[in-house]
Amino acid sequence: MGLPDHPPRIDRADFERIAPAAAAALHALGKAVDESGLEKPLTELVKVRASQINGCAFCIEFHRNMARLLRVAPAKLDLVASWGEASVFSPRERAALAWTEALTRIDGNGASDEVYAQLQAQFAQSEIAFLTAAVGAINAWNRIAGALNFVPPAPRATAIADRRGG
Repeated sequence: MGLPDHPPRIDRADFERIAPAAAAALHALGKAVDESGLEKPLTELVKVRASQINGCAFCIEFHRNMARLLRVAPAKLDLVASWGEASVFSPRERAALAWTEALTRIDGNGASDEVYAQLQAQFAQSEIAFLTAAVGAINAWNRIAGALNFVPPAPRATAIADRRGG
């Protein structure tokens, strides 16, 4: 979805101009999640992981840039695709990433009770609601950006300098 060697069908700026109500609705959902009290670095990890699963190059790089600006540990960004095997993630992050995978890979059976129980052990009910909204929103953006071949943003220079220790 949205590979750099494919020209955009509709670029992001044009999408927002052509479908302002749709873009505004997704932005409003994102703002509600941002204002919910959930940790922004956590929601960015969730967005990166869902975007990896969906193969959305634009969203992967956009949210990696955001995570870098929030100073998410480089090891977490490097290992989020294999978070289940990596020891760098907290129990809260693991629960959120498991929930993200369950919702993104929904197969008609829904998320398992086991994954939900893990989530409940780490999150309050209101946090679960907003985390679920975050996953739903990024999945919508993945489908829009992927279908329309949004061109991925370049890695942020400050993020690269931060990663190099500069």
